[in-house]
Amino acid sequence: MADYVISCCSTSDLNLEHYVKRNIKVAYFHYEIDGKPYLDDGEYPIAEFYKAMAAGAMTKTSQINVDEYIAHFEQYLKAGNDIIHLTLSSGISGTINSANVAANELREKYPDRKLYIIDSLAASSGYGLLMDKIADLRDEGRSIEEVKSWVIENRLYLNHWFFTTDLTYFVRGGRITKAAGWVGGALKICPLLDVDKEGKLVPRTKHRGKENVIHAAAQKMLENANGGAEYADKCYISQSACMDDAEKLIREIEALVPAMKGKIEIYDIGTTIGSHTGPGTVALFFWGKKRED
Repeated sequence: MADYVISCCSTSDLNLEHYVKRNIKVAYFHYEIDGKPYLDDGEYPIAEFYKAMAAGAMTKTSQINVDEYIAHFEQYLKAGNDIIHLTLSSGISGTINSANVAANELREKYPDRKLYIIDSLAASSGYGLLMDKIADLRDEGRSIEEVKSWVIENRLYLNHWFFTTDLTYFVRGGRITKAAGWVGGALKICPLLDVDKEGKLVPRTKHRGKENVIHAAAQKMLENANGGAEYADKCYISQSACMDDAEKLIREIEALVPAMKGKIEIYDIGTTIGSHTGPGTVALFFWGKKRED
């Protein structure tokens, strides 16, 4: 086993069992529900969280601060471990800035230790899929420098595709205008979005009706995944209180990419990302063509 720690933020949207099994360390974001603060550590039941949002509860999130990053990193540095920490995409959050400030302070205190901070350019369980891959590399015996180089060279090959059946939270977050949200809701328009090369969430196409956007997302995997219909690498889906939609997407993918049958893993969109997407969002992640725009 390698003598370094791999670490991420809670916005990688896996689950505690997965983090423990893969020996991935986690730093936790914060969120509020109607002004009451919580830690994004899974303690608040995710089903109750989305029920509260659907009932009109207001949510707010905050990043990990410098002192929290220092405490998170220092426990492993004190134990003699080097660390490679991937942050939530800088196109979505500024958390990498706090992580870098903390790392710079700790490098002075622990000059013999390595502490690498890397922008994942990823989000939700796509970020989790990237962490799972570097756990594989670590377990294969790759050095921390080799893992660092691999992440920087390969992170843009991680494809993200998102769709939502409820535009309310995209309007609230300013991703679409109120007028566009009203028209989209009336016409049952479901946008299909991806994450671009800068790690930003970008609307790509619009589809009328849930069935059409689900088919379009599966088609994107067929078009972009390594090997197309022969893709056999890992595929993750995350969803926010819409498991039926996630399962429909799986059936569409399995029809187009037969090697995926029975292999796709589903996770919940966690409370930090979910505070911005709301219920009704499904996200698809796989390895494929490089993000060029």
